[in-house]
Amino acid sequence: MTDSPSQWHRVANRSDIADPGCRGFQIETDSMPVFGFVVLRDGQLHGYENVCPHAGRMLNWGPHRFLTKDDSMIMCAAHGAVFDIGSGECAAGPCMGESLRTIPVREVDGGIEADVSGVNIF
Repeated sequence: MTDSPSQWHRVANRSDIADPGCRGFQIETDSMPVFGFVVLRDGQLHGYENVCPHAGRMLNWGPHRFLTKDDSMIMCAAHGAVFDIGSGECAAGPCMGESLRTIPVREVDGGIEADVSGVNIF
């Protein structure tokens, strides 16, 4: 994490995400793009970097497809690891004991914003 000032970016309209549901995003920063996603479940927003802690690759199956078929967990397309939506902790798979890296998210004026100031891109 860095100590840089907040960098909030609108990443989706709230109406674009079902509950439960998710939305991937890409934010261009001065140094590198940040790939992330937002999950909405039970009215709560959760933001994560789109990186599997096991393999270092993107998690999604396709555009905005991060969840298991029953929408109960986040699932890595590569090795089938599953992660708790609320905590990002790996519940099963090759990365047990690890967690997804969080990105702060908030709802403002019908939109969802993500703060990428703390994302460590290296």
